[in-house]
Amino acid sequence: MATMNISLPDQMKSWVEECVQSGRYANVSDYMRDLIRNDHMKLEQLRLALLEGENSGPSTSLDIDAFIANKKKSLYL
Repeated sequence: MATMNISLPDQMKSWVEECVQSGRYANVSDYMRDLIRNDHMKLEQLRLALLEGENSGPSTSLDIDAFIANKKKSLYL
């Protein structure tokens, strides 16, 4: 496994150490690996959403008055 050194501001370093001390992560490396995995998943979800939108067909115009009316209606439900 490769090693990588990173620099963090003190506040971020403290946060990472607190996460490890809480028991959620075994060590700082586990925390960083989890962040990277989550980043990969978010990017993949974004990529899939963009493809879905692209494949959904042509866009339709937005009726702004109907949109606002629906938003107002949902506030009072």
